[in-house]
Amino acid sequence: MTISNDPHASSRLTDARIIEAERHDDPKGKLAVFEKAENGMSPFEVKRVFYLYDVPADSERGGHSHFNGQELIIAIAGSFDVELDDGVERKRWRLDRPYRALYIPTGLWRTIDNFSGGAVCLVLTSTNYSEDDYVRSYERFVELTAPKRIKNNR
Repeated sequence: MTISNDPHASSRLTDARIIEAERHDDPKGKLAVFEKAENGMSPFEVKRVFYLYDVPADSERGGHSHFNGQELIIAIAGSFDVELDDGVERKRWRLDRPYRALYIPTGLWRTIDNFSGGAVCLVLTSTNYSEDDYVRSYERFVELTAPKRIKNNR
């Protein structure tokens, strides 16, 4: 992938957002639904689902960005923080409701930390797993996002 086509050069933190699931309350329990629909509940077709659990409270997960993959991150149980970085600015979200997902577009660095006891982090992705889709070095991420910093300094 050439840098000019790389989403890291143009990704913006403002494209990340909380998406609320369609919720259905019933005396027998509650149901939350995230599906691709005209109402924008999910901005992509889900290709892969995985979850993190039994994460020690002092651990950090994530620590990468994607060239192609988009994600929805949901605290199915407990809570944790997600910090996003677009190469220019950073923002932190506290996820603690199973009906709220944090949408992460391509090209943003993410870290997940401050896990509560019993936390379960569910991740829905727009792509199947491919190691080639990952930027795992923060130094490389900084290189890829340099065009944004140059543009902002003009």
